Amino acid sequence: MPVNDPAAEDYEPGVRDEVRRRLLGAWQLVSYTATSPDGEIIHPLGPTPYGLIVYTPEGYMSAQLGRGDRHPLTTPRLEEAATDDLARAAAGYVAYGGPFEVVGPRTVEHHVTTSLFPNWVGLTQVRTVEFAGSFLRLGVTKPTRLWGADRTAELTWHRLV
Repeated sequence: MPVNDPAAEDYEPGVRDEVRRRLLGAWQLVSYTATSPDGEIIHPLGPTPYGLIVYTPEGYMSAQLGRGDRHPLTTPRLEEAATDDLARAAAGYVAYGGPFEVVGPRTVEHHVTTSLFPNWVGLTQVRTVEFAGSFLRLGVTKPTRLWGADRTAELTWHRLV
């Protein structure tokens, strides 16, 4: 069920369609920060994260994010990797995808059907949307527990040509 965006009433019809149109395409991660109520800012995927989020005209999205300092596995084959190596690799990576829906002029829902984190499958990730030139900012709609504190996360993406 869509989350109600109280500001939606302030916009003329078609604004959600315009937001959807502007989301379409591929975006490269620029930064990922999370801020606690006391102003402490952390970088959940380190100071040099990388990532890609894609929104398709068919209504699907996929996000892949990783730490820039992830170390390669000691073996070239995934199925041969040691359990602790795989755990370290997964701890520095976020991946999920599924249908998306623009539910307000500043709100998009990601309906998760696949995820590295199995607990997200079947859930909806709600994100705030803000455009600034060729940049897209996605944020959580309410503070989320991250690294020991409730934090407001923000991801900045740059449109790929």
